[in-house]
Amino acid sequence: MITEIVFFRLPEGMSREELVAKYRASVPNWRANPDLVHKSFLHDEHARRGGGAYLWKNLEAAQRAHGEAFRQRIRTVFGSDPEFQYFDSPIVIDNVADAVIDEAESPHGR
Repeated sequence: MITEIVFFRLPEGMSREELVAKYRASVPNWRANPDLVHKSFLHDEHARRGGGAYLWKNLEAAQRAHGEAFRQRIRTVFGSDPEFQYFDSPIVIDNVADAVIDEAESPHGR
């Protein structure tokens, strides 16, 4: 699995409420992506940044979801270019679901 962190600058004057409304509008799109395991929407009020922390099945899925159409949408909605970071995630703990996802226990391995 891959954890992807995406950041983008927020336009001056955009309130937290406006940002959260934009995030909510995108929920159905992310829920429909079968390669997305988990997503947390991010907001840093002091640095004026938004973004997301994603858990993907693999790097290809992350890059497919965040191709040019996604980048253009961020430019249009927020007026900035997104930045991406990727991390290998061999073990994931989900205390809400009372689950551990461990690549060693997956039938597909890494």
